[in-house]
Amino acid sequence: MENKTVIFALSSSAGLANEIAAHLGIPLGLCEVKHFADGEIMVELGESVRGKHVYIVQSTCAPVSSNLMEVLIAIDACKRASAEHIAVVMPYYGYARQDRKAKPRQPITSKLVASLLEKAGADRVITMELHATQIQGFFDIPADDISAINIIGAHFKSLNLADVVVVSPDHGGTTRARKLAEILHAPLAIIDKRRPKPNVAEAMNLIGDVDGKTAIMVDDIVDTAGTLTAGIQMLYDKGAKAVYASCVHGVLSGPAIDRLKAANLSGFVCTNTIAQDDKLPQYPQMSVLSVGHVLGGVIKAIEESRSISETLIDYS
Repeated sequence: MENKTVIFALSSSAGLANEIAAHLGIPLGLCEVKHFADGEIMVELGESVRGKHVYIVQSTCAPVSSNLMEVLIAIDACKRASAEHIAVVMPYYGYARQDRKAKPRQPITSKLVASLLEKAGADRVITMELHATQIQGFFDIPADDISAINIIGAHFKSLNLADVVVVSPDHGGTTRARKLAEILHAPLAIIDKRRPKPNVAEAMNLIGDVDGKTAIMVDDIVDTAGTLTAGIQMLYDKGAKAVYASCVHGVLSGPAIDRLKAANLSGFVCTNTIAQDDKLPQYPQMSVLSVGHVLGGVIKAIEESRSISETLIDYS
């Protein structure tokens, strides 16, 4: 693998790329990302990729469009340098929430991003916990959507919590919450909410029983934490004795950290699909779980032509 496989890290995911490379036992590939004064981006490869399998690691988190452009330019650089196979490892897939026309005259930007990646020359895309799993169908190349719920489940199992109920913050996250509930052998509850506009959510009703129990909310993305904090308050109002919150992608924009601090949480958990180096000093109570070993295992399975699903640990 060392002679055939190259892992490149771009701006947003250097730490995670290092973990992946360490798991695979290979050095991180040499490349340099330059941002010019006018906003133009240059990605220069520092080593030959001719005939090699290249994995470009980059979450398209904030600044979303700039990070996406880095990926497209890196793909082009690898393609023009005669790489044999180019895979994009995009743990957090930006624009995933624009996966349909919710209103007339809206774009489907997650499909546009898929088309851009393909047109640039990507041969494969590896993501984690897509906001909508059907985004895989936007690609005409292999697209692997890896779940991180097993990692979150293992964390909560280690806490040995009693009287647990897993809560989905909306109907769309029910499948994800059910998987965590199966891992923890706990019942499931669902919050019925409506979203009058982007980044604004109103909790309406609770389906299920949380009275006297320890509630664990699980979502794919926490952005401004408005949905989360509205749900947390409802759970306490319904008699929950403690509330933990978890997500795969901690976007944590704007007032999110302040809202989490004020939410009376017993714990908040996310993964490092998005680097949290700047958020941890503000919110040291946050637990950040690594997905590096999982993505490393996926890459190893691909390189060895083995089943990806058989490499993933099932904690249920």
